[in-house]
Amino acid sequence: MDQYAVPVVWSPQTRRHDPRHEVWVGVATEGTERAARVDAILEALRAAGHDLVEAAPQPDDALLDVHDLELIDFLRTAAERWTAGPYAALVGQERVVPYLFPTPAMIAGLPVRSAVAIHADAGRFAYDTMTLVGPGTWDAVRAAVDCAVQAAGLVSGGAALAYALCRPPGHHATPAGFGGSCYLNNAAVAAAALRRSGAARVGIVDLDAHQGNGTAAIFWDRDDVLYGSVHVDPGAGWFPHVLGYADETGAGAGEGATRNLPLPEGAGDEPWLAAVAQLADWVTGCDALVVSLGVDAAADDPESPLQVTADGYLAAGRLLAGTGLPAVAVQEGGYHLPTLGRLVAAYLEGHASA
Repeated sequence: MDQYAVPVVWSPQTRRHDPRHEVWVGVATEGTERAARVDAILEALRAAGHDLVEAAPQPDDALLDVHDLELIDFLRTAAERWTAGPYAALVGQERVVPYLFPTPAMIAGLPVRSAVAIHADAGRFAYDTMTLVGPGTWDAVRAAVDCAVQAAGLVSGGAALAYALCRPPGHHATPAGFGGSCYLNNAAVAAAALRRSGAARVGIVDLDAHQGNGTAAIFWDRDDVLYGSVHVDPGAGWFPHVLGYADETGAGAGEGATRNLPLPEGAGDEPWLAAVAQLADWVTGCDALVVSLGVDAAADDPESPLQVTADGYLAAGRLLAGTGLPAVAVQEGGYHLPTLGRLVAAYLEGHASA
């Protein structure tokens, strides 16, 4: 499929993030967001004839458009602060794990100061115990941002489609917080980069199995970026649990610029593609498109109960190509290593060949 070759922007630095495990309901469990995801995708896209482009360092402008500097500084220094503490010797923990969360339930209207100990300070930014920070996390997270910005630059420069192989994923990262295996919001950064390059309005279509609460939060009260998501119903007990419902439509200037299309457990190609088609129609009037390309809605994926096939992803690519918009596809979830690369390749084939 060389005639449909897509630039694939990636970085070897994205392999450096090694959370080792997740802490889920108080138990250390094996994580599914592993560095091997990068190689599984690369292998499939290389075999499909796509053009691999190694990312170069990119400026912080678009990143600072969507994230607070305090979050960025925390992620940049967290592993070093943790290593300087007693955690490895005392409890054998070499990864940053929050110990408490200064939520309104704790603060109760009292004046708040930043915690001195990092195991307490981490809860100021992390909103779950699953998203751990290690020595290579910052390098990987910042390299993923570079991939997103460079891919957006290719599209702004005339490419019809570019793919950013971002790892770790990003759509659960909020303006000032991280969680859901996400640290910085690559899709939001790509949208900001497109806006900086002249796109008056950008549409984001999120195909990940879970609603991108972080992307929704970043653009909640803005009308220059539309955010639409098809995902498993959080009301059935799925992440992000308390967000992602159909009645969440934005606020202020952004009223109507957010659209959630939750699906029941077990939903397959037909209802999923019907929702994708609705979102494709919805963003058609934009100037550019960002696709949050999570492939964890696939039947074999361990992280969701949806049943989308490779043919479904191929068809989704064709539907979104039908918008006629220049597009950046940004990797989000997808955790079943034997099928991961094939699913990403199927989407890109559909989008590039439509």
